[in-house]
Amino acid sequence: MVDDNAMIVGGVADDPFAIDVAHFMGQHADISDLVAYKTFANSEFCPRFISDERDFENIGQRLRGRTVVIVSTCCSQHTRNARAMRSCLLARAAKDNGADRVVLVEPDLFYSAQDRGPQPGHGQVAFTRSREDYKKFDGQPFSSRLYAQLLRTSGVDWVITVHNHSISVQQLFAEVFEGHFLNLKPTALYADYLNRHAVLEPRADNEGFVLCAPDHGAAPFILEIHEALRSHSERLLIASQASLLFMEKERSGERRVEIHASADSPTRLEQLRGRDVVVVDDMVRTGSTIVECCRRLKAAEARRVIFMVTHFHSSEEVKENLSDPSIDEIVTTNCLPAILNRDMQGRLRRKMLVLKIEKWIADTLRCQVFGQCAPRYDPPYTVDVSSKNPLWWPMRELRG
Repeated sequence: MVDDNAMIVGGVADDPFAIDVAHFMGQHADISDLVAYKTFANSEFCPRFISDERDFENIGQRLRGRTVVIVSTCCSQHTRNARAMRSCLLARAAKDNGADRVVLVEPDLFYSAQDRGPQPGHGQVAFTRSREDYKKFDGQPFSSRLYAQLLRTSGVDWVITVHNHSISVQQLFAEVFEGHFLNLKPTALYADYLNRHAVLEPRADNEGFVLCAPDHGAAPFILEIHEALRSHSERLLIASQASLLFMEKERSGERRVEIHASADSPTRLEQLRGRDVVVVDDMVRTGSTIVECCRRLKAAEARRVIFMVTHFHSSEEVKENLSDPSIDEIVTTNCLPAILNRDMQGRLRRKMLVLKIEKWIADTLRCQVFGQCAPRYDPPYTVDVSSKNPLWWPMRELRG
């Protein structure tokens, strides 16, 4: 255990993500032995941190001096609304029983899509809001701000999330939590995976693979991965430098987009013949933009197209769209743990690989929260892949 005063719990007793984080943090006690997840007959949730029934000297001080880490992920057992309320009650229970700090780890931060409100000052964005943009939120609450305030009021001191897409939410949570907000980008994690991935070996002419941003918003993250790959390649005897391709999209309808290479892209579509292309984005909700992008890449005779995405929303529409033959492989994380369910992967299991990030989260907690940055897990993830996927056997060493 990184710290004897640390306690890792989950929004539910049997959350596999929380259990794995606790394991990689070195916690030997089961979460169910630390918290009783009580539900009253009227359906109200009331957690209770378990204490010695004979101890009448430390009532309300069971957690004195401790840091409680609440790990909250989306799962089918409870709605996001229910999980949010459970986190608030767990945080309040921790603080009401003496905890020094409460840290919330929520890889897919709830209410992030509701990052604006109907009035000026309701959300910071990278563009000038029009009347039409304000109208989209007319009558709605500024939910992301409410959620941040509820967490803070409940006793949460730190919030850790992964690859949050909203500038508004990032600024909001940083303000509410006075800088104790970590938005973890899986830059090094993706770079590590790509460096270990044999499919991306250089061609005979030493031209490496291509990193592709499917739209303008993904470009900064692509540049970060490119730099991480460059730093790693300097330590190798034989390595090829990844090229950069920036794509742009124009919407021609609610669900129709047109994709073309940006005028300032370092790599042109006609340079893709025979090369592997890795398309990277933070999330996929419908898949229409990604499919259109990958079709353009295949039309340019790319040898293999790999789609890497942090947050994979496994809807029927997404599975239908991403089954398109223009996408050869899908790599995602388990920020949304349901993706580990083969039924949720559906037909995509033949080309999907999941990077489980619990080791990475444990490393972050050790370093950023508890101040002990070594040693770290190598690699900082575990690979989960269906036996129906051709990569199942080659990835045996990384399956952990």
